[in-house]
Amino acid sequence: MISGWLVSVLVFASAATVVSSFSVTTSNANVQVKENEGVDLTCSYSADFGSSARVEWKFKDVTGSQKYVFYDGKPTAPYANRVNVFGSNIRFNKVTRRDNGVYDCEVSGVNSQFGEARVQLTVLVPPSPPLCRIPTSVTTGNKVMLYCHDKDGSPSPQYRWYRNDILLPPEPSKISGFQNSTYMLNSANGNLEFPSVRKTDTAPYSCEAFNSAGPPQRCRAVKMEVSDPNTGGIVAGVIVALVLLVLLGLGIWYAHKKGYLPRMTKSKPKKVVYQPPSGYGGEDDDAEFKQKSSFVV
Repeated sequence: MISGWLVSVLVFASAATVVSSFSVTTSNANVQVKENEGVDLTCSYSADFGSSARVEWKFKDVTGSQKYVFYDGKPTAPYANRVNVFGSNIRFNKVTRRDNGVYDCEVSGVNSQFGEARVQLTVLVPPSPPLCRIPTSVTTGNKVMLYCHDKDGSPSPQYRWYRNDILLPPEPSKISGFQNSTYMLNSANGNLEFPSVRKTDTAPYSCEAFNSAGPPQRCRAVKMEVSDPNTGGIVAGVIVALVLLVLLGLGIWYAHKKGYLPRMTKSKPKKVVYQPPSGYGGEDDDAEFKQKSSFVV
């Protein structure tokens, strides 16, 4: 009984040792800090790596581009004036929105052992008034897209649209009073789409960007006017075009009849005179024959 208990304890201790060996951890895997403020990114590792363990910090930005922050025992050139190192931790004196991304603390030690810890850094930047593209005149039945985007906010802003200063719900079919609306709203990218715009969609529209870093910002409202196609104008345009074509044809016929247009003259075929070849051969032979005849005479 006791021996079995001892065996279980030894097995558990052995498993715990295997799990904890060569471990790399961070005290805060998701760090948020306001722009232009300082922040610490922490990293610690187990003693198994040895006293001469090698520590490196890598950074991958939101576009996927990667570079070293701390390498070969010191900050790299782009971070030399902004980053201090204490132990295996790094401290930013001041962060900017360009520091948004993922930071990997990589530790290598004896016998080529390796471990890493990842820190997500989010630099908080309030949104700016978004750039909105709202058409002022559209035709019923057409597909219409309204655009809204803010390039400054961090984390990436969400978007909401207003019509007549009334908030448009993302899913209109679920909200009383909006069931007849046909728009589609994408809160992530700011697009407001009308698959088939109607005259009842005529109104001033504005878009608002918001995130957790600061107050929301809204663009200036612009009225979108929806009207029916000008059928009368189209018919009148077609009629005018046909009349002009008829008048042009009559003018060409009249000018041709009065001789105002140059007449086409038929070119006479060139006469080709056929001369049979000389019976005496080529020109050289003929010349030689004439010379001989003269000489005989």
